[in-house]
Amino acid sequence: MKLDPFYPIFDHSRWLAALLPLGIKLLQLRIKDQPDCELRTEIQTAKSLCARFGCQLVINDYWQLALDLGCDFIHLGQADLEAADVPAIKAAGIGIGISTHSDAELERALSLTPDYVALGPVYPTILKKMPWAPQGLGEVGRWKKRIGNIPLVGIGGIDLERAQGVLRAGADSVSVVTDITLNADPEARVRHWIASTSAYRKT
Repeated sequence: MKLDPFYPIFDHSRWLAALLPLGIKLLQLRIKDQPDCELRTEIQTAKSLCARFGCQLVINDYWQLALDLGCDFIHLGQADLEAADVPAIKAAGIGIGISTHSDAELERALSLTPDYVALGPVYPTILKKMPWAPQGLGEVGRWKKRIGNIPLVGIGGIDLERAQGVLRAGADSVSVVTDITLNADPEARVRHWIASTSAYRKT
């Protein structure tokens, strides 16, 4: 599997409607604490928008809804793995990305033959409180050596200026949230992200 090097994460489909026309090719929809009916609507909207603009959609957490709605990709955290029916997800042909923060979590993820592994936080992050210290670029390189051909996603505290270092260290893709969503000009920031990561885009 090939991942686009630019992997933004959004919490609502309104971001997709505004930013997908700029050329985003991979994104994650990560919505927290919403009723099932709203989640279903959001996923359906995101799925339709991504299909229109040729973008790979990854659904965070809600594996059962992703199964029901025929999505192509799911991202699971370590806690999500406790409840997720991984065999059913794989049987449906849905790809799986898994978050990891330690060697033990990486071993667990690899035992499930994921389509990609995410390592974080690479840098300090303001998005949420983390029980793990920032991993740093050295760990990005070490993780990549361990997982070989499985794509590696770097996440956590990554902005446009830090992204190049993460990609050079071995990540196949870098995930970004607040550097776009808290930016005064999200559209311009996305254009800069696409341009600055183009050299790492695999054809």
